[in-house]
Amino acid sequence: MTTPLRLACIDSDAPPLFLLTDPVKGRLGYEPAVGELLAAELGRPLEWVCLPWSQMLPAVRRGEADAVLCGQGVTESRLREVDFTRPYAVFHESVLVRRGDPVHTPADLHGRRVAAIAGSTNMTLAKTFEGAVTVSFGGDTDDVFGDMLAALRSGEVDAVVDDDVVFVPLGEHPDFEQAFTVPTGNQWAVGVAKDRPGDLAALDGALARITADGRLERVWAEWLPGLEYPFAAPGSGPDPAAAARGPV
Repeated sequence: MTTPLRLACIDSDAPPLFLLTDPVKGRLGYEPAVGELLAAELGRPLEWVCLPWSQMLPAVRRGEADAVLCGQGVTESRLREVDFTRPYAVFHESVLVRRGDPVHTPADLHGRRVAAIAGSTNMTLAKTFEGAVTVSFGGDTDDVFGDMLAALRSGEVDAVVDDDVVFVPLGEHPDFEQAFTVPTGNQWAVGVAKDRPGDLAALDGALARITADGRLERVWAEWLPGLEYPFAAPGSGPDPAAAARGPV
C-alpha cells in the first residue's frame, strides 16, 4: 500500500484558503487544492492531519505529519524550526478594523490595540506601527482567525493584521472593513522537518512541476480570482522562489 502524504493544517473556516472539512467533500479551498496536486504528482494518497495552529510545526518535527501546508509565511524564526520548499503563494498584508472606524494609515493605529498571530509575519508588521499596542493570539484553539475576529467585533482589540487573502470574503461584511494594505510580498511555502531532506526535495520538485505546467495557476484562478497570480511563466524572469527555499 502506498504511504499517504500527511499534511498538517488547522480545521477552520477561512475561505478562500480553506473551508471547514465537509464529511462528504473533504477539505476545499486553495491550500487543499495545492495539497491534492502535490499528492497526485507524488503518486500518494492525501491525508490531512488537523491540529491547532500552534501544534502544526511541532507535529511535523515529531514526525506526526510529513509537512505543514497551512498559512506558513517563510520567516527566520520558522526556518529555525523547519525547512521550506519553494513558495506556492505570495501575499501582502492588510489591516482589518470595525466598519466606520477612521483608520487609513499605520499612524491612525497609534494607541490602538492591534491583534496578530504570535510569531507570524503579521505580528512582525504590527510591531512596526509606531505607538500601536500589539496583542498576540497564540493559536492554541481550533480557530485562531475566528478568535481574532470575535475580539475585533467585541472591542477587545481595534484592528487585526493578517494576509490580504484571508480578508477577501469580508469585503462587504457589515461589521468589518479593510483599512489599508502593506505590499510585503510574503512567500508561503510547505514546511518539512529538518531531518527529512528527502521529503523536502520530493515536495519541492513536485511543486516546481505543478508550477511549471500551469496546474498551480489553474487552482489559483479557481480559488483566488481577485488576486494577481504571483509566479512568472518559466523562463520569463528570475526565480521568485529562491529566497524561500530551505536547503534541499
